[in-house]
Amino acid sequence: MEYEAIIGLEVHAQLLTKSKIFCSCTTQFGASPNTNTCPVCLGMPGVLPVLNKKVVECAIKTGLALKCEVAPYSVFARKNYFYPDLPKGYQISQYEHPLAKNGYLDIELEGTVKRIGITRVHMEEDAGKLMHEIEGAVTGYSYVDFNRTGVPLLEIVSEPDIRSGEEASIYLQTLRSILRYLEVCDGNMEEGSLRCDANISVRPKGQKEFGTRAELKNMNSFKFVRMALDYEIERQIEVLEEGGTILQEARLFDSKQGITISMRGKEEAHDYRYFPDPDLVPIEPGKDWVEEIKAALPELPQQKKERFTRDYSLPEYDSRILSTSKALADYFEECVRLFPQPKAVSNWIMSELLRLLKKDNREIEECPVSPQQLAALFHVMDKGTISGKIAKQVFEEMYETGSSAEDIVRKKGLTQVSDGAEIETIIAKVLAANPDGVEKYRNGNTKVFGFFVGEVMKETKGKANPKIVNQILQEKLKT
Repeated sequence: MEYEAIIGLEVHAQLLTKSKIFCSCTTQFGASPNTNTCPVCLGMPGVLPVLNKKVVECAIKTGLALKCEVAPYSVFARKNYFYPDLPKGYQISQYEHPLAKNGYLDIELEGTVKRIGITRVHMEEDAGKLMHEIEGAVTGYSYVDFNRTGVPLLEIVSEPDIRSGEEASIYLQTLRSILRYLEVCDGNMEEGSLRCDANISVRPKGQKEFGTRAELKNMNSFKFVRMALDYEIERQIEVLEEGGTILQEARLFDSKQGITISMRGKEEAHDYRYFPDPDLVPIEPGKDWVEEIKAALPELPQQKKERFTRDYSLPEYDSRILSTSKALADYFEECVRLFPQPKAVSNWIMSELLRLLKKDNREIEECPVSPQQLAALFHVMDKGTISGKIAKQVFEEMYETGSSAEDIVRKKGLTQVSDGAEIETIIAKVLAANPDGVEKYRNGNTKVFGFFVGEVMKETKGKANPKIVNQILQEKLKT
């Protein structure tokens, strides 16, 4: 029997506000445990939450970017559950009346576009963090850090339109890119700024009813999302084919073993006993404010990709890579402004620059070569001062040291040899040393031409002007 997976994602995005959602404590990451706290976020008796307006603005901005309807009226609710990292015994979230709903996000799959529905975008506060002390195989004490308690989150819930781990990974990458463009979330999955839960079930192909779903909790990388979902699909199919029953439960992904592990029974909405929070008034953003936020939305990744393809005559593939992040797109455009050859700039960024950044696990914002320095390197190449091969060596040193192309070329004597007489002398020497190759070429084996070019480049340590080498070499071989 053929099965298909039914997957919906719940993404939690930490907002880039300076203070928490209901108090003035800082949201700074990495502070000493329990130092970014106050009576409000610790849930002390007699305190009242006050909503951070910036959080609402970020939520509206995100809802609009995801083509959602922004509700004229939304309500905060109390979601009741009892964990050590939840000091109030409930989380302030939204339930029946979210801020935004009924949107969508288009993702690209092997040249086709698939639309994933967005059920809702709502605001909530984060819980604290548990840290477990483990000595060998024995668990010792557990500690609670409340610094993260009250940090503002957006929960973005998709429709169950995703069918594989690969689709889920692409959806998450696309969503992260949009959130970063909007500057509402830094998307740092390692620090927990972007986390993902997945609801997954399988059913026989053609069946309309959904199967029993499991929830995979707190996945924090695109790779792990794909691996966890692919494993869980296979696990559920295997259970059904053996006549078993899928349990409705929460599961964790063990990245070392590449498997999912049962965590606890899955709660239903009624288990949380939602009710409107009596300490917070309903939110009524008003049409004028929503329109003001909409008018200020930046150019988003898909729009930028289309503009790069149209205005710079780039292939769609190049445009998609370059528009992945706003910082990378800005870097590219600044280079093109200074050296107006878009395809040449695109090729270099995608092959040389991104290769080095990936090797060092760096973001473009951390790149030690500025757009101005890279454009200067292009101008040095364009003048014929250095060859493309030497330029790659120069660029690697620019990346390592931060020095300019001109300084590196001057200090290392890398100026390209363009003197025709000097190159002719070197070619004569190479041909004299390889009479068999000359004979093969004259007998119709033109492949040896590349060998001669390589030998000339060896003699000049890669500094000979390739155009002049090719021209003189062809003339010499004909005679």
